[in-house]
Amino acid sequence: MDFDEVLRGRRSIRGYRPDPVPRALIEEIIALAMRAPSSMNTQPWHFYVVTGEPLDRIREGNTQRMLAGVPQSREFRTGQAFAGPHRERQVGVAKQLFAAMGIAREDKARRDDWVLRGFRQFDAPVCIIIAYDRAVDGSDDTPFDCGAVATGLVNAAWSRRLGCVINSQGIMQSPVVREHAGIADDHAIMKSIALGWPDETFPANAVVSERRSVDEAAVFVGFGS
Repeated sequence: MDFDEVLRGRRSIRGYRPDPVPRALIEEIIALAMRAPSSMNTQPWHFYVVTGEPLDRIREGNTQRMLAGVPQSREFRTGQAFAGPHRERQVGVAKQLFAAMGIAREDKARRDDWVLRGFRQFDAPVCIIIAYDRAVDGSDDTPFDCGAVATGLVNAAWSRRLGCVINSQGIMQSPVVREHAGIADDHAIMKSIALGWPDETFPANAVVSERRSVDEAAVFVGFGS
Protein backbone atom coordinates (compact mmCIF):
# COMPACT_ATOMS: atom_id res chain seq x y z
CA MET A 1 0.00 0.00 0.00
CA ASP A 2 1.15 3.55 -0.62
CA PHE A 3 1.09 6.18 2.12
CA ASP A 4 -2.36 7.58 1.31
CA GLU A 5 -3.88 4.10 1.14
CA VAL A 6 -2.54 3.29 4.60
CA LEU A 7 -3.91 6.47 6.18
CA ARG A 8 -7.29 6.31 4.44
CA GLY A 9 -7.76 2.58 4.92
CA ARG A 10 -6.51 1.99 8.45
CA ARG A 11 -9.09 1.37 11.13
CA SER A 12 -9.09 0.03 14.67
CA ILE A 13 -9.29 -3.77 14.78
CA ARG A 14 -11.08 -5.37 17.73
CA GLY A 15 -11.39 -8.96 16.49
CA TYR A 16 -8.35 -11.11 15.61
CA ARG A 17 -7.46 -14.48 14.17
CA PRO A 18 -5.42 -16.61 16.58
CA ASP A 19 -2.56 -17.01 14.09
CA PRO A 20 0.83 -16.02 15.53
CA VAL A 21 2.67 -12.97 14.24
CA PRO A 22 6.35 -13.57 13.37
CA ARG A 23 8.81 -11.77 15.63
CA ALA A 24 10.84 -10.57 12.62
CA LEU A 25 7.76 -8.84 11.22
CA ILE A 26 7.07 -7.08 14.54
CA GLU A 27 10.69 -5.94 14.72
CA GLU A 28 10.37 -4.52 11.21
CA ILE A 29 7.22 -2.62 12.21
CA ILE A 30 8.79 -1.19 15.37
CA ALA A 31 11.88 -0.10 13.42
CA LEU A 32 9.65 1.84 11.03
CA ALA A 33 7.63 3.34 13.89
CA MET A 34 10.80 4.62 15.52
CA ARG A 35 11.33 6.96 12.57
CA ALA A 36 8.55 9.05 14.13
CA PRO A 37 9.30 12.66 15.12
CA SER A 38 10.88 12.98 18.56
CA SER A 39 11.39 16.23 20.40
CA MET A 40 15.12 17.05 20.31
CA ASN A 41 15.66 13.36 19.43
CA THR A 42 15.05 12.28 23.04
CA GLN A 43 13.27 9.05 21.93
CA PRO A 44 11.76 8.36 25.39
CA TRP A 45 9.85 5.27 24.25
CA HIS A 46 10.28 1.58 25.09
CA PHE A 47 8.35 -1.38 23.68
CA TYR A 48 7.42 -4.55 25.55
CA VAL A 49 6.10 -7.08 23.06
CA VAL A 50 4.12 -9.84 24.77
CA THR A 51 2.50 -12.99 23.41
CA GLY A 52 1.64 -16.55 24.49
CA GLU A 53 1.39 -17.54 28.14
CA PRO A 54 2.68 -14.23 29.60
CA LEU A 55 -0.03 -12.36 27.68
CA ASP A 56 -2.65 -14.83 28.89
CA ARG A 57 -1.56 -14.15 32.48
CA ILE A 58 -1.89 -10.41 31.92
CA ARG A 59 -5.37 -10.87 30.45
CA GLU A 60 -6.46 -13.05 33.35
CA GLY A 61 -5.03 -10.87 36.10
CA ASN A 62 -6.28 -7.65 34.52
CA THR A 63 -9.80 -9.01 34.11
CA GLN A 64 -10.04 -10.67 37.52
CA ARG A 65 -8.86 -7.57 39.36
CA MET A 66 -11.26 -5.31 37.47
CA LEU A 67 -14.21 -7.66 38.13
CA ALA A 68 -13.22 -7.80 41.80
CA GLY A 69 -13.46 -4.02 42.02
CA VAL A 70 -9.74 -3.35 42.43
CA PRO A 71 -9.23 0.34 41.55
CA GLN A 72 -7.45 0.91 38.25
CA SER A 73 -3.79 1.81 38.56
CA ARG A 74 -2.76 3.33 35.24
CA GLU A 75 0.63 4.98 35.53
CA PHE A 76 0.16 7.77 33.01
CA ARG A 77 -2.30 10.53 33.86
CA THR A 78 -5.93 9.73 33.08
CA GLY A 79 -7.40 13.24 33.03
CA GLN A 80 -11.06 14.12 33.41
CA ALA A 81 -14.02 12.34 31.86
CA PHE A 82 -14.88 13.59 28.38
CA ALA A 83 -17.61 16.21 28.03
CA GLY A 84 -19.16 18.28 25.25
CA PRO A 85 -18.19 17.39 21.66
CA HIS A 86 -15.47 14.98 22.84
CA ARG A 87 -18.04 12.96 24.77
CA GLU A 88 -20.38 13.09 21.78
CA ARG A 89 -17.69 11.58 19.53
CA GLN A 90 -16.92 8.91 22.13
CA VAL A 91 -20.60 7.96 22.33
CA GLY A 92 -20.91 8.13 18.54
CA VAL A 93 -18.25 5.51 17.85
CA ALA A 94 -19.65 3.30 20.63
CA LYS A 95 -23.03 3.42 18.89
CA GLN A 96 -21.38 2.47 15.60
CA LEU A 97 -19.65 -0.50 17.23
CA PHE A 98 -22.70 -1.73 19.12
CA ALA A 99 -24.82 -1.46 15.98
CA ALA A 100 -22.27 -3.47 14.00
CA MET A 101 -22.18 -6.15 16.71
CA GLY A 102 -25.96 -6.19 17.15
CA ILE A 103 -25.71 -5.24 20.84
CA ALA A 104 -28.91 -3.62 22.02
CA ARG A 105 -28.80 -0.78 24.54
CA GLU A 106 -30.72 -2.85 27.09
CA ASP A 107 -28.51 -5.93 26.64
CA LYS A 108 -26.33 -5.43 29.71
CA ALA A 109 -24.67 -8.85 29.51
CA ARG A 110 -23.32 -8.29 26.00
CA ARG A 111 -22.35 -4.70 26.75
CA ASP A 112 -20.40 -5.87 29.80
CA ASP A 113 -18.74 -8.60 27.73
CA TRP A 114 -17.67 -5.97 25.20
CA VAL A 115 -15.95 -4.04 27.99
CA LEU A 116 -14.19 -7.20 29.16
CA ARG A 117 -12.78 -7.67 25.66
CA GLY A 118 -10.79 -4.49 26.24
CA PHE A 119 -9.38 -5.81 29.51
CA ARG A 120 -8.37 -8.96 27.60
CA GLN A 121 -6.55 -6.94 24.93
CA PHE A 122 -9.33 -7.90 22.50
CA ASP A 123 -7.96 -11.47 22.50
CA ALA A 124 -5.23 -10.38 20.08
CA PRO A 125 -2.22 -12.72 19.76
CA VAL A 126 0.22 -9.89 20.54
CA CYS A 127 0.24 -6.94 22.93
CA ILE A 128 2.76 -4.13 22.56
CA ILE A 129 3.11 -2.04 25.71
CA ILE A 130 4.53 1.42 25.17
CA ALA A 131 6.46 2.75 28.16
CA TYR A 132 8.67 5.77 28.64
CA ASP A 133 11.67 6.74 30.78
CA ARG A 134 10.63 7.97 34.22
CA ALA A 135 13.47 10.49 33.95
CA VAL A 136 11.31 12.53 31.55
CA ASP A 137 8.03 12.05 33.40
CA GLY A 138 6.03 15.28 33.39
CA SER A 139 7.60 16.62 30.21
CA ASP A 140 5.06 17.96 27.72
CA ASP A 141 7.09 16.41 24.91
CA THR A 142 7.04 12.84 26.22
CA PRO A 143 3.35 12.04 25.53
CA PHE A 144 3.65 13.78 22.16
CA ASP A 145 6.63 11.60 21.21
CA CYS A 146 4.97 8.38 22.44
CA GLY A 147 1.80 9.27 20.57
CA ALA A 148 3.81 9.81 17.41
CA VAL A 149 5.58 6.46 17.69
CA ALA A 150 2.27 4.69 18.42
CA THR A 151 0.74 6.26 15.31
CA GLY A 152 3.74 5.17 13.26
CA LEU A 153 3.43 1.65 14.64
CA VAL A 154 -0.25 1.12 13.84
CA ASN A 155 0.21 2.53 10.34
CA ALA A 156 3.29 0.39 9.66
CA ALA A 157 1.35 -2.65 10.87
CA TRP A 158 -1.60 -1.83 8.61
CA SER A 159 0.69 -1.50 5.60
CA ARG A 160 1.64 -5.13 6.24
CA ARG A 161 -1.99 -6.30 6.59
CA LEU A 162 -1.84 -6.42 10.39
CA GLY A 163 -4.48 -4.76 12.54
CA CYS A 164 -4.12 -2.84 15.80
CA VAL A 165 -6.15 -0.98 18.35
CA ILE A 166 -4.53 1.45 20.79
CA ASN A 167 -6.12 1.10 24.21
CA SER A 168 -5.81 1.69 27.93
CA GLN A 169 -8.08 -1.07 29.27
CA GLY A 170 -5.36 -3.67 28.79
CA ILE A 171 -3.02 -1.85 31.18
CA MET A 172 -5.55 -0.76 33.80
CA GLN A 173 -3.95 -3.03 36.40
CA SER A 174 -0.31 -2.00 36.13
CA PRO A 175 1.04 -4.41 38.82
CA VAL A 176 -0.15 -7.34 36.70
CA VAL A 177 1.38 -5.88 33.55
CA ARG A 178 4.66 -5.11 35.31
CA GLU A 179 4.97 -8.62 36.69
CA HIS A 180 4.27 -10.58 33.53
CA ALA A 181 5.76 -8.22 30.93
CA GLY A 182 8.91 -7.55 32.95
CA ILE A 183 8.59 -3.76 32.89
CA ALA A 184 11.78 -2.11 34.16
CA ASP A 185 11.47 -0.05 37.35
CA ASP A 186 12.69 3.09 35.60
CA HIS A 187 10.05 2.80 32.86
CA ALA A 188 6.47 4.05 33.23
CA ILE A 189 3.61 2.39 31.33
CA MET A 190 1.73 4.70 28.97
CA LYS A 191 -0.41 2.70 26.50
CA SER A 192 -0.96 -0.72 25.06
CA ILE A 193 -1.55 -1.77 21.47
CA ALA A 194 -3.32 -5.00 20.55
CA LEU A 195 -1.86 -6.43 17.34
CA GLY A 196 -2.63 -9.35 15.06
CA TRP A 197 -4.18 -10.55 11.82
CA PRO A 198 -7.71 -9.10 11.46
CA ASP A 199 -10.64 -11.49 11.62
CA GLU A 200 -12.58 -10.37 8.56
CA THR A 201 -15.75 -12.07 9.89
CA PHE A 202 -15.80 -9.93 13.05
CA PRO A 203 -18.46 -7.24 12.41
CA ALA A 204 -16.88 -4.42 14.41
CA ASN A 205 -13.76 -4.58 12.25
CA ALA A 206 -15.72 -3.02 9.41
CA VAL A 207 -16.51 0.10 11.44
CA VAL A 208 -14.81 3.26 10.20
CA SER A 209 -15.05 6.00 12.81
CA GLU A 210 -16.36 9.33 11.60
CA ARG A 211 -13.85 12.14 11.18
CA ARG A 212 -14.31 15.90 11.26
CA SER A 213 -13.79 17.78 8.03
CA VAL A 214 -10.73 19.95 7.41
CA ASP A 215 -13.03 22.99 7.51
CA GLU A 216 -14.10 22.04 11.02
CA ALA A 217 -10.63 21.27 12.34
CA ALA A 218 -8.27 23.73 10.63
CA VAL A 219 -7.83 27.50 10.65
CA PHE A 220 -5.81 28.96 7.76
CA VAL A 221 -4.14 32.32 8.32
CA GLY A 222 -2.54 34.50 5.66
CA PHE A 223 -3.74 32.48 2.66
CA GLY A 224 -6.20 35.05 1.32
CA SER A 225 -9.73 34.18 0.26
